[in-house]
Formats: sequence, C-alpha cells, structure tokens
Amino acid sequence: MRKTDLVFWTFLTMTGLAGATTVFNVTQTYSASSPNSELYRQLDLFGDVFERVRSDYVEKPDDTMLIESAINGMLAALDPHSSYMSPKNYRDMQVQTRGEFGGLGIEVTMENGVVKVVAPIDDTPASKAGIQANDLITHLDSEQISGLTLEQAVEKMRGPVNTPITLTVVRKGKDEPFDVKIVRDFIRINAVKARAEGDIAYVKVTTFNEQTHANLVKAMDSLKKEIGPKLKGIIIDLRNNPGGLLDQAIAVSDDFLERGAIVLTKGRNNEETQRAQARPGDTADGKPIVVLINGGSASASEIVAGALKDHKRATIIGTRSFGKGSVQTIIPLGANGAIRLTTARYYTPSNRSIQAKGIDPDIIIEQELPDELKGKAPEKPRGEASLRGHLRGEDEKPAAAEPATKEAEPSEASGESKEEQKEESGSSAYVPKEPEKDTQLQYALKFLRGEATGETVAKPAVPPSGNPSADKPVPN
Repeated sequence: MRKTDLVFWTFLTMTGLAGATTVFNVTQTYSASSPNSELYRQLDLFGDVFERVRSDYVEKPDDTMLIESAINGMLAALDPHSSYMSPKNYRDMQVQTRGEFGGLGIEVTMENGVVKVVAPIDDTPASKAGIQANDLITHLDSEQISGLTLEQAVEKMRGPVNTPITLTVVRKGKDEPFDVKIVRDFIRINAVKARAEGDIAYVKVTTFNEQTHANLVKAMDSLKKEIGPKLKGIIIDLRNNPGGLLDQAIAVSDDFLERGAIVLTKGRNNEETQRAQARPGDTADGKPIVVLINGGSASASEIVAGALKDHKRATIIGTRSFGKGSVQTIIPLGANGAIRLTTARYYTPSNRSIQAKGIDPDIIIEQELPDELKGKAPEKPRGEASLRGHLRGEDEKPAAAEPATKEAEPSEASGESKEEQKEESGSSAYVPKEPEKDTQLQYALKFLRGEATGETVAKPAVPPSGNPSADKPVPN
C-alpha cells in the first residue's frame, strides 16, 4: 500500500508540473505572437481593400500602380525624404549621382512648348555640331516636341553612346528651321565651376555627385596656377546646392582640413554612430576661406559648411541653410527599383544637429530681391522645419562624438542656447545671375581683401576639443 501511494502521488505531482508548464508556455507563446497577430490582421485589411479596389473601382486599375502607390504612401508617411523609386526613377537617380551618361552635351530648359538651349557644354557632340545658346529645338528625329514635358524631351535626347539623333533647330537670324545630326557620346556633368576674381579663387559647387571631389581638386590646382602668389583667399559657393553623396561631402571637407572630425551620423541605435575623420593635406594651403550658403543649401552642402565652420577653417557668409540633416540609404529591390529610406541624422563636429535647424552663418548678408520678384516670393521661406511630416531635430548628442564645449554658445540675437532654440530652418534662395549684383558674393570678396566692416551678427562655433582652429537647366 505504501508503494502504491508513493507511485500515485508521484504521478499526480508530475502531471501537475506538466500541466503548469504547458499553460505557461501557451501564455508566453500567445503573448509573443500577439503583436504579430495584430500585424497580420492589418495586412489582411490591406489585402481586403486591394481586392475591393480591383473589383469595384469605376475603371479597371493598374495592379502595379496600386502596389507602387501603396509602398510609396507607406514610406512618404515616415518623412518627406523616404520614398519608393520605380525601376526607371532608380536608373535616373543613378545617372544623376554618377554624373555621366550617354547624351548630347547641352543644358536645356522649356520655353513656350519647345526646348531652349541654355548653353552647349564645351568639347561635347552638341558643341562640335554647332549648337548655340538660345537655339530652339522643335523636333527630335522628326517627332514634334510640343506636348512633351522637359523630362520627357531630355530622356529622348539621352541614349546609348554612338547612336545618332537629328534635332530640328530654330535659330534667330535664320529664316527657316534646319536639321542637325548628332551622335551621342559620354557626357560628364562638371559639378564644379571655377574662375578667378582678381586675387580671389571663386569655386561654385552645384551638386555632390561622383565627380565633385575630383573636379574640385582640378579646379583648385588650375586657379592656384592662374592667380599665383597674389592669391588672398578662396570662396566656396554652396548656395542652392541641394546636396548629394555623403562620401563626396566628406572628401570636399577633407580637402580643406588637416585633421579632426568632419561629420557624425547617428542611427537608430547608439552603436550605429559613425564618424568621418579628416586626413592631413589642405588644398588651399592655409589661405582664408569663405563659404557662401543660403536657404537652398541642403544636406551635403550643410555638412561641408558645418565642418569648416566648427573647425574655424572658414567664415560662413549668407543666410541660414535649409536644415536637411538626415541620411537616406538607397536599398535596391532587384528588378523592382529601390527604396530611399532615412536611416540616420547628421551632426557637425561640435555635436550640433543639422536636422530642422540648418547652419547659421557667421555673417548674415541678405540678398535683396529685384523689383519684379518683390511681392511674388513667399513671406516665410521654406526650410526643412516647414515640411509636413519632417523628421524632428534631436538635442541628444552622439556618444561617439568628440567632446563638445561644456556650455552651448548663446545666440546674440535671442540670448538662448543654440541647443535650446526651437526648430527653424531655411531662408531666401535667390541668387542674381550678374556677379556685380550679387550682394553676398561682393561682400565675400571684400571680406577676404580686408575691406568689409560691420554686419557680423553671430560668432563662429567653438571648435571641437583636440582640433585646431582652423528652375535649374537640365543637362543632357
């Protein structure tokens, strides 16, 4: 009897333990799967709506269009810079960032329904064929341009290298339109335009594509030889530069810095913080530098301006920049295009967030609008902070950054710490075509020659510890 009782109670105890373990595991499984259950329920909802649209919409919709629009809507809901790129848009983006493509070599715009040549690019098929500025192109391979958008016309003019195209051209002084046959060739977009302004080297960087760093080094070497020992300083014009490739912004900054941090990128997790570091070598040979910025200077432009400002390597002149301080990663989707996804924020070497704040100039110089534009410009210039759904700025400093100053420097205009100021970015983006009417450029020239006085309304940022002071034409 005693043995029977022992077996019975042992069996009962084991059964109880097994039951408790089962209940615990089921509870844990349910708890872990609950979020996924809700996710799948939402996906079922999407499937139901998709099928209802396909079956009941007044006209038969395009399934691909519906899916692409749904994906783009999901990404657009995150922030203004995340988006879906169709295969065609992805290819166009790659052409833009490479800075080279098969084409004719002309900058064009649209005027009265026809393509107008802004300027032929030197040593290209269009230039060699005699195409001139202000020529009007009415037909492409005998097909009328009227009715096409500028993008559609440019796409038709671009194409595989060594393939011909015939342009029908209307030129002032010619009684009749005439045809010009051109064979496409590799066209490289020069992202850097440079010239000597007397004893000052003027370098305008229009975008940050794969050619920018190499073009800048080439332009600087040429200007130093042209101006010679009388060179007093360099102006780097980043106004209306919308940005581009991060590695090119880092390389351009490195061209003028001997050492120290250039930019920090902080992602979702602290361990994803990365820092780009400058290497020895200054292409300006220590000469004074002015960087021009305005409300059209964004992203990569702000990285360059912020790095040179924080190291006191340059004086920033103009108006507050756009304030796009976020990193977009291009994630290919095979034959289905790609997505552009915001994955990190930018910080200057002094741990200052660019996002929705921008770069404040050391010297504020407003560019006066001409009479014909007064009243037409928006009262409040648009910047990142004014974009609907923009990524919020972040005051937290990246852990891997170089130490910032103990106290944030106050703004003389507001008396507030820069880190405490509310989100505000952007300013006027108008730049006159004539250099003599360009107030910001003319002030920069006087500043480098020691002729400018007054106008200083903000101090340069304190350099990081341990570091030295220091409608656009479309090419085709």
